[in-house]
Formats: sequence, structure tokens, C-alpha cells
Amino acid sequence: MQYRKILIKYGGNAMINEALKEAISQKIKILQEQGTQVILVHGGGPFINKSLEEAGIKTEFFDGHRHTTVEALRCIEKTLKGEVNSSLVNLLNKQGLKAVGLSGKDGQLAIAEKRWHIVKDKSGVDSRQDLGQVGDVQVVNPLLPDLLLENGFTPVVTCIASDTAGNDYNINGDVFAGKIAASLQVDAYIVLTDVDGLYRDYPDPASILKTLKVEAVEAYMGTVIQGGMIPKIESCLTGLKGGVKKAVILNGTQPEQITDYIINHHSIGTTITH
Repeated sequence: MQYRKILIKYGGNAMINEALKEAISQKIKILQEQGTQVILVHGGGPFINKSLEEAGIKTEFFDGHRHTTVEALRCIEKTLKGEVNSSLVNLLNKQGLKAVGLSGKDGQLAIAEKRWHIVKDKSGVDSRQDLGQVGDVQVVNPLLPDLLLENGFTPVVTCIASDTAGNDYNINGDVFAGKIAASLQVDAYIVLTDVDGLYRDYPDPASILKTLKVEAVEAYMGTVIQGGMIPKIESCLTGLKGGVKKAVILNGTQPEQITDYIINHHSIGTTITH
């Protein structure tokens, strides 16, 4: 299969380690030379934690969800766009690519809506918890990234977006990437993590699930799929339901997996399909 257009969700240790960042940018260059358009979507959790700490802004978490004040969001946006996005664009340009840094706000690429955290009390009644400036993606307009891709540019997109009234929101990177992948109808949505895929019995390499059908995912939720893997798998399902042909979990600490999967068609990671 020739992959014409892919989206890579970039995160984990591969974002912190300079040697890995450079190796991944080299792999993206190889993919483009082979005729594959690549769009990169990223968050930046570790960088956000550091910048909030340095700014003296305390962070509250509700069930693992960060409460984001307007002040915190200003700091987060500065970090994601001014530091993380800018350094990734620089790295890709050094490889000879034409990288363009974007957020969901640029060209109204993504329109956000406020996200409420739903909490069940002891009697099973749902209540809404306000997370501040935390959003979900309401709609994606693929025109700008598609224009860039068709003209040989590499869009590098971070997960900040505004609603129709102009209020800014920080959006979970996995949620954001899944929605963008669906809107762009990519041939493959690659989620880079710090492990080799989904394990039935971690860390036994023989227990990696090579393929997983969408309808089988529910049975693994909370057991095989747990913790930080849950939003990643949910974003894969979002992409697949929106028209992505396949989603794959690969190990970002082994950048060769990207070209091995896309160019050499090696059976690695965990591929989720319809």
C-alpha cells in the first residue's frame, strides 16, 4: 500500500530527547522523499509543567484532568507555540523540509468548545465539573493543512484553539490529533508512545496485539487499555470513525519503526482498523 497522507501524533519521551527528535525529523524527511505527505500534531505536557512551575502557577487536577485558568492558559500557549512548536519547525527545516508551525487558531483550522468534566457521585448521579480553559474540538476545517501539504509544506500543529466567541482553550493532544486525522481523511494515523504497542500481558513482547478491530476495542478497555493509553486509543477510534483508513500505535523511542511501518510494511506496533 502507498501511503499518500499520514498524520503523526508526536509525544512521550521522543519529544524530550534531542537525539530522538532529530532521528524522527530524519524519518519524516525520508517519508516525504518517498511521496508521503506528513502532518505532525503535538502537545507538550512536560514543557507545560515546567513553564507553569517557573511562573509560579499552581496546577489542580481532577481525575487526571488539568484545571486551566486564563493565566495558566497564557503560559501554556506561550510554551506550546513559542517553545515546543517553534523548536520542531526548526528541527524539520534543518532536514531540508518546509515546516510551518500552526495551532488550531490559525485559519480557524479547529473551532473549540468548552469541555466539562463529568463526575459521578456515590448515588450514580452525574455532575459537571468546570475545568476552566479546557476545550474539545467542535469542528475542523482541513483547507489550510491540505493547501500546505499539496504545496510541499509540512504542517506542525499544536493543540490550542478558540471557540466562535474567540475564547481560547487548551485541548488534549490525543483528542486534537484524532479529530484532525479524521478531517484530513489520512491513510494512516500514527500515535507515537513509549512502548511497542498494546500488550495483553505487559511487558511480554509475545503478548503484543498486532491488529485490533474497532468493535473489539471495548472489551480491552480498563484492562489491556488503561491509564494514558485510554485517550490515545479513543483518539484512534475518533479518527477511524471519521474516515481514517488505519490507526497504529508505534514506539517513538525507536524512530526507525515509522519508516519500517510506512515504507517497508513491517508488522510492528498495534494496528487498529475497521
